[in-house]
Amino acid sequence: MREKVKDVFNELSGAYEKSVDTTGLYNSEYERPSMLAVLPEDLTGKVILDAGCAAGWYTFQLANRGAKVVGIDLSPEMVDAAKRRVGDKAEILCHDLAEPLPFPSQSFDYVVSSLTLHYLQDWHLTFSEFNYFSTELIIDQWKKDGKVFNVPFYRRPLHKILNDTLVFFSIKEIIEPIPTETFKTQKPDAYEKLLQMPQFLIIRAKAAN
Repeated sequence: MREKVKDVFNELSGAYEKSVDTTGLYNSEYERPSMLAVLPEDLTGKVILDAGCAAGWYTFQLANRGAKVVGIDLSPEMVDAAKRRVGDKAEILCHDLAEPLPFPSQSFDYVVSSLTLHYLQDWHLTFSEFNYFSTELIIDQWKKDGKVFNVPFYRRPLHKILNDTLVFFSIKEIIEPIPTETFKTQKPDAYEKLLQMPQFLIIRAKAAN
């Protein structure tokens, strides 16, 4: 299957480079606007992995927003097309997402993977490489009363939060709260960011009988 995927996208690389990326409405007017909307306009200083970069459309866009981007793709021909598009704006590598990633842990601030994961039969390794499945110890910095406090906490994937909750409770409702109009007035930029990247999850649950 992986070889078939690689072969067909080798053949498609010319179409992606010359037409799909510019005339394919399902890409340009359907998927891509929604994908880009969840990312900050200014990505200066951020390091991003474009996992399954194809001919480099996202790689190019993210680099133009100021990010340092690494694009990887299974298809050597797609990799060549991406290199032609981005030039020295980003690093492009040929790599199979079904294999361990050739980067140190915690290398990226964001992972973007557009229309790629459905080509993987087993994506457990891939997600674990993206750190989605890991429970991570995070040190947050709180600035209070003129001091900086290092506050440790654990970040868990959604499936673990829900499955562990269901061991002891029955879940009645899942809420991703929206900030109030007062928040919007006082911090409009943060308000818009929270609409795209919620920071809190509220679970209304009842003790299991």
